[in-house]
Amino acid sequence: MRTPEVRAAILGEEPRPGGFVEMLRNNLHKLFPLGDPPDYEPPPERCITALAAAQGKTTDEVLYDLMLQRDGRELLYLPLLDYAYNNLDAVREMLVHPATVLGLGDGGAHCGLLCDASLPTFMLTHWARDRSRGETLPVETVVHLQTRRTAELYGFRDRGLLAPGYLADINVIDHASLSLEPPEMVYDLPASGKRLIQRGRGYVATIKSGTVVREHDEATGARPGRLLRGPQARPVA
Repeated sequence: MRTPEVRAAILGEEPRPGGFVEMLRNNLHKLFPLGDPPDYEPPPERCITALAAAQGKTTDEVLYDLMLQRDGRELLYLPLLDYAYNNLDAVREMLVHPATVLGLGDGGAHCGLLCDASLPTFMLTHWARDRSRGETLPVETVVHLQTRRTAELYGFRDRGLLAPGYLADINVIDHASLSLEPPEMVYDLPASGKRLIQRGRGYVATIKSGTVVREHDEATGARPGRLLRGPQARPVA
């Protein structure tokens, strides 16, 4: 794709109207290169239309060149919601609301399109340490949102605190070194199915009920957990 003839041929094609491509082309002012490390709160001058104007290129040329970066693995970031003012201030307002509980919504239903598993690391890095375009959150607030607050919502009264009588479910984190790598596509599902993953670095140990299941970001092979089920409805005779 770096060959000038191939580049010219692809850029010379006319996109079909309608569908996702048209939606994307109508929102290039909201589309950003994700980068390495990923930037989830980019300023407006980093959007595709602004980059094209600054470089004297068409938006298609900028998109083409960007997607060749990082050996063709560069990703583009399109925040669909909560980014109307080119920052995450609205998200912070929701995060500090007393009714907010963090959680994951997809549960793997769209594992080839998005990756929610990096949320805990993003909360601890962006919101509790790295944010530069607005207020951060205290690290103890971020930890509480992801431990006791969630456990209480789902009725797990035996976890979410470091206290006598509670399960020893603990993350030992090197907060200063904690980081998120860019998402990547892997093909390790049955029949070589694909899924997006995003690796976090900086977890010294993950402990489940007193057993170390991950150490220095690598699995130990221990599996002390078990499936927990909520109340089950009985079939009507």
